[in-house]
Amino acid sequence: MLQIDHLRKNYKAFSLDCSLRLLPGRVTGLIGQNGAGKTTTFKAILGLIQPDGGTIRIFGKDHRQFHAQDRQTLGVVLSDSGFSGYLTIQDLLPILKEFYSDFDEAFFLEQLQRFHLPLNKKIKEFSTGMKAKLNVIAATAHRAKLLILDEPTAGLDVVARDQLLDLLREYMAADEARSILISSHISSDLESLCDDLYMIHQGRIIFHEDTDVLLSDYALLKVSEAQYCKLDRRYILRQKKEHFGYCCLTNQKQYYLENYPALAIEKGTVDEVILMMIRGDVL
Repeated sequence: MLQIDHLRKNYKAFSLDCSLRLLPGRVTGLIGQNGAGKTTTFKAILGLIQPDGGTIRIFGKDHRQFHAQDRQTLGVVLSDSGFSGYLTIQDLLPILKEFYSDFDEAFFLEQLQRFHLPLNKKIKEFSTGMKAKLNVIAATAHRAKLLILDEPTAGLDVVARDQLLDLLREYMAADEARSILISSHISSDLESLCDDLYMIHQGRIIFHEDTDVLLSDYALLKVSEAQYCKLDRRYILRQKKEHFGYCCLTNQKQYYLENYPALAIEKGTVDEVILMMIRGDVL
């Protein structure tokens, strides 16, 4: 579906070197701090910036040979772009119908009604949540095979986020060959939606794991100095010195539950893994 090998982009104070795979039928999350390289990666995939090296293949085709007809298979939402605020959705509708040969007008209008988006109100008068809903609806309304979504739920309240996530789940359920590449700062969105997660830090992929494995097998060990000295550290990925002793990240929770029953062992979450992978020390 999407294959990136050592995508490189160099700026004065930042360099990107990113590799990842997105398989059919999967939702893959790209996570990391602001400035880590998520948006740069997305823009390179879409041909909005020129890479300095590496390869990008979409549906097996080099992205440099991806033409206008090929791009109809993509649905895109970028965090720093949207529709002109001077248009209404009624103005936008014929443009979308002309632009996408497979545009599903009935689906589009149904979703507008579902999310209570007015046809004749200027988009500049929409709330942040209304604009976000419109962007995602438009991206899914032409039967795209691949969605590329950069922070699509940013700034939304919990109800609006849940509605958009439901729309994305319905999009995936309608065709098992579809895929989504999504970035978000909201870990609960990723935990409930994504099949696997890549973590990018300072332009490099430092972590990749299936979401189910992360939530079931990863854990934080909270240990005293004395416990730390006796701890089998073969399965510790990162550690961080704390006032009570050490916080250790492992991907072998069951091993420590069985062999160290007296330890304080907390279930890993996306946020905790991000913090430990970035701020923790490698043994």
